[in-house]
This record gives sequence, C-alpha cells and structure tokens, in this order.
Amino acid sequence: MQRRLSTVCLTLALACMAPALHAQMSTRAYAPENLSQLSSSDRSRVITQEYADQSNGRRIPDDQLRFYLAQVNSGWNFSRIKQDIATSLRGNGNGNGNGGGWNGGGNGPGNTGTVRCESQDNRERVCNTGWRSARLSRQISGTTCTEGRNWGSRNGTVWVSGGCRAEFVEGRGNGGNWGGGGGTGATIRCESQDNRERTCNTGWRNATLVRQISGTACVEGQTWGVRNGAIWVNRGCRGEFAEARGNSGGNWGGGGGNSNYSVTCSSNDKRQQTCAWDARQGRPALVQQLSGTACVEGRSWGYSNGSLWVSGGCRARFGAR
Repeated sequence: MQRRLSTVCLTLALACMAPALHAQMSTRAYAPENLSQLSSSDRSRVITQEYADQSNGRRIPDDQLRFYLAQVNSGWNFSRIKQDIATSLRGNGNGNGNGGGWNGGGNGPGNTGTVRCESQDNRERVCNTGWRSARLSRQISGTTCTEGRNWGSRNGTVWVSGGCRAEFVEGRGNGGNWGGGGGTGATIRCESQDNRERTCNTGWRNATLVRQISGTACVEGQTWGVRNGAIWVNRGCRGEFAEARGNSGGNWGGGGGNSNYSVTCSSNDKRQQTCAWDARQGRPALVQQLSGTACVEGRSWGYSNGSLWVSGGCRARFGAR
C-alpha cells in the first residue's frame, strides 16, 4: 500500500512539473533569427536572457540593450547579437572585430547618409556610424546640442546625453578623431559589472582613461589601473581606455603635443569653471581624477571653443592626447 501511494505521488509531481518545464524550455528556445518578428517586449526579453546566459546571470546594461534593439531594426539577426554579446563580455572592444558592434568602431550600418541619435530621459546613448568624425546636421530636441558637452564622436560612433536629440552626418575634418600620434588609435572598453573586478587584455605597457561611461568614479590606482599588459577595473568603474606613450599611465604623448603638459581644473561648489588650454596641444584627455565626484566627459567636463570646462564638482588633471 505504501509503495502504491509513493508511486501515485511521484506521478502527480511529474505531471505538475511537466507544464512548467515545457514553458521554461519554450521560453528559452523561442528566439528566431529574425528578431524583428517579435514584439518589442519579446525582443528585450530574448536579448536580456541571452546576456544572462552568457554572463552567468548578470543583467545587461541598459545602454547595451538599447543598442541591440536599435540594431535589430538595422537588420542584425540573433546570431550576430549573440556573437557581439560574447565579444563584449571578453572585453575585446578594440574595433578589430567584424565592425559595428557594441564595443567596435568599424563600418556600421550607418556608414553613409544621416544617423539620428537620441538621448532619452537625459541618458547617454551611443550610435554606431563607422565615421572617423561627425558633425551635427539637424537638431530635433528642445535641448541645445553642444559638441563636447552633450554630444561628440569617437572611434566610429556618435554619443549623445543630457536630452540632446539630433541627426548627424559624416565630418570631413579631424573633429572627433582620436589623434594618437603614431599609435593605433584604438580604444578598449572595460567594465566592472556588479562592482566586481574585471581584467581586459590590451598588450599595452601604460593606458589613459579616454572616457568614463559609468556614474561611479573611475580613479586611477583606486578603481582602475594597468598591470602585465592588461587594464583592470573594479567597484563599478566602466570606461574607455587608450594606450599611453609616457613613462606612466597618466601621460599621453601623441598628436605632437607635449607629454608633460597638463592642466588641473576644479569645479568648486559644483559650479562650472573654465580653464585655459593650449590649443597647440590638441584636445585634452582626463589623466587623473582628483574629486570624489565622477568626471564624465560631456557631462561634467569637456572641451569646446578652445577652452576646458568642468562642472558638477569634477576636479581633475588633464593632459595632451
């Protein structure tokens, strides 16, 4: 009697579990190559799940998810998104992949014509272009779009923030280029997710922070640094880095500028401060953050009209690129 009762219980348990298991398998399996067949919410769900599967349960950053959703409309299939997620998690953001990826700077789908890039809810957005530099063609936001403050171009992308929404075309000058002066000009994005330490191989002896993309401050020696040909980041620091040519990670001797030239600029009481910058040194790069407040290019520091500016409590030392 007891054996028969156990058999009945086991049968009932399996019968109850079967629909849930089937639903779980169906949810995971339903990901057609052409994601445009799905609704917007299902696209987000599939991409979010794929990122979690590849990253052992981590949540995909909002800006990266928005990037992939935009690429679906540009013709990316699910296999390409999966491959690009794998590339981003390996930290191979040096633009040497197939081009146009989350970390890449190659020939994206917007290689010709006009690219619209929009900052929604004042959040930063990065749009692939494949251009070396860009210029604003038409502003479509009520917020003024100012180069170096809430929009810019770098390594085959245009970035916007602070509510700037505009259409951009390829620039013909040296405007948004990374002028590394004999270097490869490549940048690598390295991100600390969930405050964990991350190491990104570069092969460089030294590096400089080109652009901070996290709200958390990236401070050399505290939340990022270089060792044994790799960049390490932790405690939420997410940034883009380039090879430095000086004797230490803070000096960038490219573009014909003086590698010893630097300017310290401070925003006191969170007010905007403008500091003189020798235009012969080229565009400035953040060398060392001195404030607890994050110094984020385009938000709390920038370079426009031949002047270096800081705001929102940013205090840092800037050097020639």
